Amino acid sequence: MSNNVKRISVWSGPRNISTALMYSFAQRKDTKVFDEPLYGYYLRNSKASEYHPGAEEILATMENDGAKVVDMMLNSSEAEVLFFKNMTHHLLDLDRSFMSKLTNVILTRDPKEMLPSFDRVIKNPTIEDVGYKLHVDLIKEFKSKNIDFVVLDAKNVLLNPQSVLRKLCDHVEIPFDEHMLNWQPSKRKEDGVWSTYWYENVHKSSGFAKYEPKKDSFPKHLKSLLEECLPYYNELKKLALT
Repeated sequence: MSNNVKRISVWSGPRNISTALMYSFAQRKDTKVFDEPLYGYYLRNSKASEYHPGAEEILATMENDGAKVVDMMLNSSEAEVLFFKNMTHHLLDLDRSFMSKLTNVILTRDPKEMLPSFDRVIKNPTIEDVGYKLHVDLIKEFKSKNIDFVVLDAKNVLLNPQSVLRKLCDHVEIPFDEHMLNWQPSKRKEDGVWSTYWYENVHKSSGFAKYEPKKDSFPKHLKSLLEECLPYYNELKKLALT
């Protein structure tokens, strides 16, 4: 592994701003981005392949061996900064010792806003699908093993993207780049094949959207899951950059 390469791994929940964050880092000339490299591994080794849209195509076009994906993350040296957009639930039972060699970014979002959005694509999600408990478990592990991490809350990023991104870059020890704040509305070559189902809003965007509180009433069938998620989210929110 080249010690000269900065390796950033975002561990996000779904329906967050993880794709916008990936697009933001893709504007940097010193950075190469990777879109959910562990997705194939996750689908191959979980029941999610039964209900995730595009699962067959994802499995056919991605590396399904998690250990090989981790090896790629640790040994690629295609740019000075490598940005891996990952989903926390994609880890499954992988040996997590590799995370000590990364700058780990926990990306969360208020479940009152996230759960209805996710439910529109994946019906009746569970706590395992949405990442909040996994985030808190990861942080406990990071702290016990002195592994580098930082927490971002989507709301804070949207309220003040320049300030939060500057602080994130400071943490990673890379210079902030103004180009991270804007991009051309379009697909990117790095997008996973699942972008058809999930990325419509990002493809229309030219930067981080202005934060707007959700006005729709919260779906009744998700209220028990919301109650399950909130204690974990409240722990994460206390640690997030502002």
